[in-house]
Amino acid sequence: MLKPEKADPLMKDKSAPSKVDKVVEKADNERSVKRASGLAPKLIYEVIRREGEEELHRSTRALLWSGIAAGMMISFSVVGEAIFRTYLPDQPSSFLIENLGYSLGFLIVIIGRMQLFTENTIVTVLPVIHDPSAENLGRLARLWALVLAANVIGAFAVAYLFVYTPALPAQIAPALTELSRHATGFEPHVAFFRAVPAGILIAALVWMLPEAESNAFLTIVTFTWLIAAGDFTHIVAGSVEMAYLMVQGELGFPAAMRQFFLPVLAGNIIGGTVVFTLMAYAQVRGE
Repeated sequence: MLKPEKADPLMKDKSAPSKVDKVVEKADNERSVKRASGLAPKLIYEVIRREGEEELHRSTRALLWSGIAAGMMISFSVVGEAIFRTYLPDQPSSFLIENLGYSLGFLIVIIGRMQLFTENTIVTVLPVIHDPSAENLGRLARLWALVLAANVIGAFAVAYLFVYTPALPAQIAPALTELSRHATGFEPHVAFFRAVPAGILIAALVWMLPEAESNAFLTIVTFTWLIAAGDFTHIVAGSVEMAYLMVQGELGFPAAMRQFFLPVLAGNIIGGTVVFTLMAYAQVRGE
């Protein structure tokens, strides 16, 4: 009769987790918690600040070409809105759908990493707040001037394309003209106050993008749709509409500066920098 084999005391139970397995499991759990909790405000601040430092050191040539590209591509926000307005039925609810077209140009510019002036009211300001040296202030002034000028050049380039070539379908032109008259037809003080929420929303969008990751598309669409649906004014997208009327001789330079450009520029800067960026910095300053 066979005797049962004795268990070898040196052999371990393979079903029991080893110390290595426990360490790996613990590490996985910690990563899951971090992913679930998201980035802390101080980490978002640091991501944007470092990006801003890189932008402040970019060459003049790179800033100009990127800014011109952004000024041209943002025109698809106006064109998208005009397409929806042209073909949607004339109903009150159509307004909400129509403004989805406004997101198209912003998607191209932001995902394409082009230089948009209103993004720089937060991205390039944080490094200056962190280190308010004369050198950094000079870099900020240089970048703002270059990018704003380049955005406007791009806006005028695409306006000439729309007016003097058959690039724009004839059936869309009336809607584009109507949108342009509306965007540039506010009283100066109204244009200014409508620009403040737009500046806040763009800065908030930039602040949220590091956390959004795979949801960046939806985040951009939501925030830019809100700018259009709220009838807020944006300096770069509005510059396309301003240029479209100016190229046709419908809007003169003094009126364009007084009614649209200067008050909207001031409102976007105050909303993006004075309101949102300073508040964002205040919450992480102690950390």
